[in-house]
Amino acid sequence: MGLQPLEFSDCYLDSPWFRERVRAHEVELERTNKFIKELIKDGKNLIAATKSLSAAQRKFAHSLRDFKFEFIGDAETDDERCIDASLREFSNFLKNLEEQREIMALSVTETLIKPLEKFRKEQLGAVKEEKKKFDKETEKNYSLIDKHLNLSAKKKDSHLQEADVQVEQNRQHFYELSLEYVCKLQEIQERKKFEFVEPMLSFFQGMFTFYHQGHELAKDFNHYKMELQINIQNTRNRFEGTRSEVEELMNKIRQNPKDHKRASQFTAEGYLYVQEKRPAPFGSSWVKHYCMYRKAAKKFNMIPFEHRSGGKLGDGEVFFLRECTKRHTDSIDRRFCFDVEVADRPGVALTMQAFSEEERKQWLEALGGKEALLHSFNRAIVPRPEGSAQLDKMGFTILKKCISAVETRGINDQGLYRVVGVSSKVQRLLSLLMDVKTCNELDLENSSEWEVKTITSALKQYLRSLPEPLMTYELHGDFIVPAKSGSPESRVNAIHFLVHKLPEKNKEMLDILVKHLTNVSNHSKQNLMTVANLGVVFGPTLMRPQEETVAAIMDLKFQNIVVEILIENYEKIFRTLPDATPPESVSQSPPNAPPRQSKRQGQRTKRPVAVYNLCLQLEDGDSPNPSKEDTPTSSLDSLSSPSPTTATVQGLPGPDRNHLVADGDWASTAASQTRPPMVQWLNPQSPTALSCSPAATPPSPKLSPFLSCPPAAPADKPPESVTSRKARAVYPCEAEHSSELSFEIGAIFEDVQTSREPGWLEGTLNGKRGLIPQNYVKLL
Repeated sequence: MGLQPLEFSDCYLDSPWFRERVRAHEVELERTNKFIKELIKDGKNLIAATKSLSAAQRKFAHSLRDFKFEFIGDAETDDERCIDASLREFSNFLKNLEEQREIMALSVTETLIKPLEKFRKEQLGAVKEEKKKFDKETEKNYSLIDKHLNLSAKKKDSHLQEADVQVEQNRQHFYELSLEYVCKLQEIQERKKFEFVEPMLSFFQGMFTFYHQGHELAKDFNHYKMELQINIQNTRNRFEGTRSEVEELMNKIRQNPKDHKRASQFTAEGYLYVQEKRPAPFGSSWVKHYCMYRKAAKKFNMIPFEHRSGGKLGDGEVFFLRECTKRHTDSIDRRFCFDVEVADRPGVALTMQAFSEEERKQWLEALGGKEALLHSFNRAIVPRPEGSAQLDKMGFTILKKCISAVETRGINDQGLYRVVGVSSKVQRLLSLLMDVKTCNELDLENSSEWEVKTITSALKQYLRSLPEPLMTYELHGDFIVPAKSGSPESRVNAIHFLVHKLPEKNKEMLDILVKHLTNVSNHSKQNLMTVANLGVVFGPTLMRPQEETVAAIMDLKFQNIVVEILIENYEKIFRTLPDATPPESVSQSPPNAPPRQSKRQGQRTKRPVAVYNLCLQLEDGDSPNPSKEDTPTSSLDSLSSPSPTTATVQGLPGPDRNHLVADGDWASTAASQTRPPMVQWLNPQSPTALSCSPAATPPSPKLSPFLSCPPAAPADKPPESVTSRKARAVYPCEAEHSSELSFEIGAIFEDVQTSREPGWLEGTLNGKRGLIPQNYVKLL
């Protein structure tokens, strides 16, 4: 049962039971007061803890922002650049989240702490003051009554009457005060229900608003997360391929290190101990130097270096050689020694000691001393041994037979070209194909004797057995360069130009092969071989450096990108002629293209939160591309050309270890066994590049933290409308987003209209519709 009501009539009786009921109300208010006081304390602790958490999160975000990955080599792939930038994006995400957390902490103070403090001070505090008055008047009233009743009846009547009046007045004042106190007690009991709960409701509303805003941030972040997952998957696949190549090279060098010395500008180089003579009492000492010698100039460099002192490098010395003489053990109590006479210091000879007799002979040979060997100190680049495979009529027959069989029997086989055949069967099929007599008799299209994986492995083995890779040693470096830099359009143009510099037979065979691979990628929904997967398989097959080094292997990922570009742009590269001159950067600097933004962002501009707009998804009506059903599935995880198609990234089923041979082209198979077998993203609008933004003199507008996308313009400021008309390009532009158009100066656009993207137009060029920067064109 709750508190009993306090009747006003009881104030006049002031019975013991009335006093008990008043006391019960007072105890309840005191309990409420203590609870609110403790709650305010806990609320302040919560705010302090929230601020501490926010400070720790911000510190974490700053650490993410300040770290930068280093990479091996001279360039990164687009995937690696996205991964590098991801730490900064994570930092921005946390920063925005913490801004909302700080807003929540401030709202706790305003919506919870201050109202409760006000209620406790103004309402509960007022009741306490009323209680003090009530207790004081109670004491005064009953003390006066006791005193009055003790008056002697013998007093004068006038004196007694005056005392009676005084007592009655005091009793009336006490009754009035009692009535007010009882009214206040009951009022505060009812008031506390909403005065206390309403701030709590505001507090929870603010907290749930914060979590809702975090949820909204996460939804917007999800697009970026999906793109980053594809970047990571691509990088992991390339890592697996690179690692297998590095391990293979390491094992070759381990077995025969002499045959894998790198070509050097020096005739001889390596460590030698050089005798340094000291004054008579101290004798001499031997100091290790790294020595380099150029025979043509007879120039000898030596630098003292001690590994055991943390790699301390001393001051180097340079001199010109006069002659070199072998030292025998009868003249010096050390082995493997020889003397070197300095040309510009007559009579000065240095005694040096090699690590072994063999190394001493090599140094003597290089320095022109006695007992010179017939072989060179440094191995020249050793070409790969030639196999029986040749780029001739038989080679074209082998290629066409294999391709025809694959397209007839196995175009939809999962893991096509990644699943490898049994080694013995592959070698036997390749031998039959390379024999003129048996090649014509083989019917690969209708014979069940040869599995599709055996045919694909034989085709790859033939290409790897060519004396020179199909894309040649000479142009290897030229093909790698555009894959390391530039926009997607410039990469395609550069590789288009280089393909037409290949020897005619090489270009013809590459044409046949890439046409086939394009067909394979068009069936990637069934065979899971996206453009990126085919790049991993055929990058090392079609391109390889003349010298095997770790640095060359680190460029393997760029070879994959070159193959991706060939597949994705087959029609342009092989069916059209390139420009007569090599692609060059645009000489004229156009103005900045306006930043891109999506409609989704503008829908939430009223929320007090910085919503990330990732510019990754165009809604219906924005996309100039066909629907998913009409679009062949190519490689969303390809970095060469960001095509907005449905992407499937899957760990392919591992090969049967009892029946499959190791193949460097499927280096990621083992890794796929430890990962979930299938990760599928069905996001048809996920370009990897951002908005078109060539270099320009005017400063770029301030962009939001995520993927350089600005806040949405207010809904009450629509862009200036452009009715359907023509426009001419006054600056060139290379698209960096699948929904944008690339064009040269003078290009004429049809059906130009205002886009919902501020600062952009929509138009049609050569049958393709897309976005155009408004300040790049002149309306006609």
